[in-house]
Order: sequence, then structure tokens, then C-alpha cells
Amino acid sequence: MKIYIVRVGDVETSVLEPIRREVAKTFNVNCELIDEAISIPMEAYDRVRRQFLSEILLSKVLNLAMKMEKETGEVCIVLGVTGVDIYARGMNFIFGEAQCPGKSALISLFRLRPEFYGEEPNKDLLIDRAIKEAIHELGHALGLRHCKNPLCVMFFSLHIGMTDRKTRRFCEKCAVKVRHIIGL
Repeated sequence: MKIYIVRVGDVETSVLEPIRREVAKTFNVNCELIDEAISIPMEAYDRVRRQFLSEILLSKVLNLAMKMEKETGEVCIVLGVTGVDIYARGMNFIFGEAQCPGKSALISLFRLRPEFYGEEPNKDLLIDRAIKEAIHELGHALGLRHCKNPLCVMFFSLHIGMTDRKTRRFCEKCAVKVRHIIGL
């Protein structure tokens, strides 16, 4: 299995490389950045909400995953990283979404940025949050559900404080599931 990371819209590359390194280490797989970005489809934009519907962006990431599998002959998951504010139907906002299980996942940096909450920009904090969300959504793509352990990366975050509290790691129960799925 291979994991690819792709920009969805305009995303600073300096955030992607630390995510790539941590994803490769966490899942013990080859993880590569894709040079070309996916354009954000304007039909995903909701003018009233001033947000983008995540399922439309996620479908673009899935299309790329299917293309990569066809080209490489390898099973893969593609993680899209976007800078726009995203939501899912019935939710005010989301930090990310994934097929569960599936081949595509998506995270948004928009609400992970400290400046969104009126704080000073902090690249290290942004990267830490982005890594947690990336691992969380990739866990869903592998078939994991939300965990009840508030320190596990698979714990559901209702707000940024919950993201900050949890770790980048799977609890032992979730780690066993990941090892079984990946075949470690």
C-alpha cells in the first residue's frame, strides 16, 4: 500500500512535508507528495455559508486515487490537503473527512490555524494539528471508527481544544487494528 498527499487548491508546501514524514512513519508505508494540485471546483462553494462542501472535494481526491491505482498497479490512499473552510451536510464545519473505508481522505488547514481563533500565527502548532487530522482521516480510510479514548488520534474532535488534547498516536486498541489492516 502507498499513500499520496495532494494539494487541493493553494496550500503552502512547507506544511505538506512534515505531514508526509509523519504519515510514512505512523503507517510504516511509502508516502509521496504529488506535485500537481487539484483545482477546487466552484460548485462546492456555498455562498451563504462561505464554505466548501467536503464531499465534492473528496470526490476529486477519490478520482485521483483511482487514477494512481490504475497507473501504478498498487493499492493506494490519497490524502487531499486544502486551505479552504469545509463542511459536511448537517455540520457547521469539519476538520476533515474520509471514505470509511476507502481510498480518499481530506483535511482542511483553515480551522487548524491559530489565527482563526484570534491567536498569533504558529507554524509548529498548525503542523501538529494537521498531522493529527491527517492520521485521523487516514485511519478512517483504513476502516477505523472514532475511538472513546480522548488521547487517541481517532477520538472525534468537536472543537480545536479536543484536537490539541489528543496525541498523534493510536491507542493500543486502534494500533492493533491498523497493524492488522496494513499487515504489519
